[in-house]
Amino acid sequence: MTDHQLPPVSKPYWHDTIQTESFSSLDKSIKTDVAIVGGGITGITTAYLLAQQDFNVTLIDADTLISGTTGHTTAKITAQHGMIYDEFIQHFGQEKAQLYYEGNDQAAKLIEDIIEKHHIDCDYSKQDAFLFTNDEKFTDQLMNEKKAYDQLNIKSELTSQIPLDIPIKSALMMHNQAQFNPVKYLNNLIEICIQKGVQFYEQTMAIDVEYNKHPAIVTESGHRITCRYVVSASHYPFFDGQGFYPTRMYADRSYVIAAHCSDPYPGGIYINAEEPTRSIRVANIDGEEDLWLIGGENHKTGQGKPTMSHYDALNQFAHQHFQVTDIPYRWSAQDLVTLDKLPYIGPLTKKRTNILVATGYRKWGMTTGTMAANIITDLITETENPVAELFAPARFHADPAIKSFTTYNADVAKHLVKGKLSNSESDISDLQPDEAMIARIKGQRTGVYKDKEKNLHLVDTTCTHLGCEVTWNSGERTWDCPCHGSRFSYTGEVIQGPAKKPLKNIKK
Repeated sequence: MTDHQLPPVSKPYWHDTIQTESFSSLDKSIKTDVAIVGGGITGITTAYLLAQQDFNVTLIDADTLISGTTGHTTAKITAQHGMIYDEFIQHFGQEKAQLYYEGNDQAAKLIEDIIEKHHIDCDYSKQDAFLFTNDEKFTDQLMNEKKAYDQLNIKSELTSQIPLDIPIKSALMMHNQAQFNPVKYLNNLIEICIQKGVQFYEQTMAIDVEYNKHPAIVTESGHRITCRYVVSASHYPFFDGQGFYPTRMYADRSYVIAAHCSDPYPGGIYINAEEPTRSIRVANIDGEEDLWLIGGENHKTGQGKPTMSHYDALNQFAHQHFQVTDIPYRWSAQDLVTLDKLPYIGPLTKKRTNILVATGYRKWGMTTGTMAANIITDLITETENPVAELFAPARFHADPAIKSFTTYNADVAKHLVKGKLSNSESDISDLQPDEAMIARIKGQRTGVYKDKEKNLHLVDTTCTHLGCEVTWNSGERTWDCPCHGSRFSYTGEVIQGPAKKPLKNIKK
């Protein structure tokens, strides 16, 4: 490939490394102890932990297992979640910042323990993690972050040199972190769960929860899963239950390219402090070949510049700093950010304590998702967990939540109005193959995509969640909602919630 060529299709590397088992959809109503919605690291790990304690567990996914955010991760196992600990100490105090670190550190240890216990081959390796900057403005912030590490007894080192050959001004190293292949890891957990009696169903969308004596999940096909506990591990909570989650978090996208490089990888996992984000790690192919994973370019879903430009920026960065020979993979991921940057883990609301939710991981889902599984398991088994209260969804911190709430919901309102008023002056006849546009057809705002065979696909651009107008994502060929992050295929099918219904097709 030349410097500017990228794979034509977005596809994560992890899914080419192993053949995962497929499961049928749920075709009848059933009963179970715990019903889990979502087949990523949170849902599968929760199923594993509960099955170890002989609970009857059923897990459903609207698509296929490990195909969502977990299957699109860079798969760093670390408690170094960007420039965060000094901020947490300032907002919540040292004790709560300590709990955040300990919860994620314990989750990393749990992953290691599971791998060792079951002899799981998932390319697990210990790595030092580096938070670095090449911007003088951030050197003082890194020093403050180092002071926060010292307050929290986090083993670390402030340095002006890192193993990776890129220009830096300063870096903060967190010792003894890790990385792995998440699909290999979770595929093994699924096999262990099956042996313990866990039932898995794919292509089964949960759309509601009904309450009688016990809660029952209602699926899109009308079947019910009656249970004692519902676990919403579906990235975005599939059931709101007056938790008002759309007003309390926003969706954020990021991008990854996977490159072969002629220079040997020096070890370590890396992320910078400034914008645009640059994240770097290596994946090992068949124990011989290194695939450099270079990620970043965060932005709110459905907003900002054309999405292919983010891949182009990563491509340029890679060629500028490394000896790239080709780029066989590119993919993107979506995650959710809460008002105070702490994930929501625990009872959906104060009144709905047998519906447990886990969301808002802020792109650090390997440790946070595992921690969530641990907290949820302890809540179900009535086991004391010292970090559970910190992440309770019903919490409210005046600083920074009020400011974030106002800013975020003003942004939603702006895009709702902007979408209703926007229009394109382009003519559909000017549309080239593999291009899309917004047009007014018979007075209706319409998304138009012309595929490579020159067939036109027309959809109503009004998001079926709360009525915002979707925008075109050129990198993934999807329609994305700038308000709450729902994503749809170019033919209108739901790819990612909170929307449950497809976009309406419009006749030509």
